[in-house]
Amino acid sequence: MADDTGARLTAVPEPTPSPENGTGRNGAPGTGTDGYLERRTLRRGSAGWLLLTGLGVAYVVSGDFSGWNIGLAQGGFGGLAIATVLMGAMYACLVYSLAELSAILPTAGGGYGFARRALGTWGGFLTGTAILIEYILAPAAIAIFIGDYVESLNLFGLTSGWPVYLACFVVFIGIHLWGVGEALSFSLIVTAIAVIALIVFAVGAFTQFDPANLDNIAVDTTAAGASSWLPLGILGIWAAFPFGMWFFLGVEGVPLAAEEAKDPVRSVPRALSISMGILVLLALVTFLASTGARGADAIKDAGNPLVVALEGDPGLSWLKTFVNYAGLAGLVASFFSLIYAGSRQLFALSRAGYLPRFLSLTSKRKAPYLGLLIPGAIGFALAAATGNGPRMLNMAVFGATISYALMALSHIVLRRREPGLERPYRTPGGVVTSTVAFVLALSALVATFLVDKDAAFIALAVYAVALAYFAFYSRHHLVASAPEEEFAALAEAEAELSRD
Repeated sequence: MADDTGARLTAVPEPTPSPENGTGRNGAPGTGTDGYLERRTLRRGSAGWLLLTGLGVAYVVSGDFSGWNIGLAQGGFGGLAIATVLMGAMYACLVYSLAELSAILPTAGGGYGFARRALGTWGGFLTGTAILIEYILAPAAIAIFIGDYVESLNLFGLTSGWPVYLACFVVFIGIHLWGVGEALSFSLIVTAIAVIALIVFAVGAFTQFDPANLDNIAVDTTAAGASSWLPLGILGIWAAFPFGMWFFLGVEGVPLAAEEAKDPVRSVPRALSISMGILVLLALVTFLASTGARGADAIKDAGNPLVVALEGDPGLSWLKTFVNYAGLAGLVASFFSLIYAGSRQLFALSRAGYLPRFLSLTSKRKAPYLGLLIPGAIGFALAAATGNGPRMLNMAVFGATISYALMALSHIVLRRREPGLERPYRTPGGVVTSTVAFVLALSALVATFLVDKDAAFIALAVYAVALAYFAFYSRHHLVASAPEEEFAALAEAEAELSRD
């Protein structure tokens, strides 16, 4: 049987398992007699479709409270509106593609597992690492936005800075270490508060709605195609892509909870679809209400744009206070959930040997404690060192867009190469849907260089270092008994038998 590096794997006697780990394909650790996988297990059946739907919304809801508005500075109202529609279409196509893939392979690997089956070990690592970049940097960006809301509320006399960031990481990682069922229940409650707040905000803000406020950003007459609708020109649409994504960024992480879900084959696709529908509605009302109430120019650089949007009417001061606190809840919900997603992706990659295997060890409460603590420490350090939320956001989008393109490509490849594969859920539109997601994801990747090329190149450098680690070390030490690896090995064996 040939693996994806072109080497031939021959049948050899199994080596004697070591005290530390058993042995699998290529001499890599397997289950052996020491219980390698038993020390790396998650709590099964902890989440039904409702908790998964809440998780899908929680990943994203902070994007309605902060971050998206920076796209107004890049493309104006018209540019950001078009970018949001296009990015919404990308996410819708991606979500329906992932719903099919998650029903085929319901494991904690999520996107890495899908790409591993379709694109081989290199594809799996490329996808999983890109997802990790997203899920480590996005919480860092959100921690900075939380600091802005805390400062505007004057809570405990704190200003936006490292004590706030540290408190976020310590408290919410602590809840995750407590257990997944408790963590997802907490996330659902906080997310519900945030969603209700967005609806209340929209009702109040629409009382101040003025269409003239939508396009009040000064027009750059030197930009090609510039107008009041597109004050930064046609290129501004493209530059606004990463911020249009902020209304949806993270929803693709729902499949990462598959191993902890009840009936994942049914519940994960259902949760993905419902989450996406809720997020589209929230994006529409938040975008229109905010810009129409105070004006695009007033909120384009704000760290707390919904609060700023209400400052024009003293009669809405009560709503401003309410939204400020609720905005903090929304940011907490996404911060909390993205930490969860990052830990599960790191858990799956390390369990399979793509990253150091000790990172996948789980506690007595079945929480991947190092998968929570180490990314948390990195995220805190980045937030404290930079204090630059937009830069962290752009770097997170860089990783996200790479993973989206590869996951969409995985759907296309599996549809073409394995048409007879059992698919409990099938993507509407088939490969046309995933092709749309693939093309738009690549377009969004290029846009990260238009917004902040330094941030994009830094993320690219981190990506390159990770790929070097895989090329020279970890691809030679993969764990054959990891679920995603076993699934891919089975497919390779079936393919070889069909050729014979």
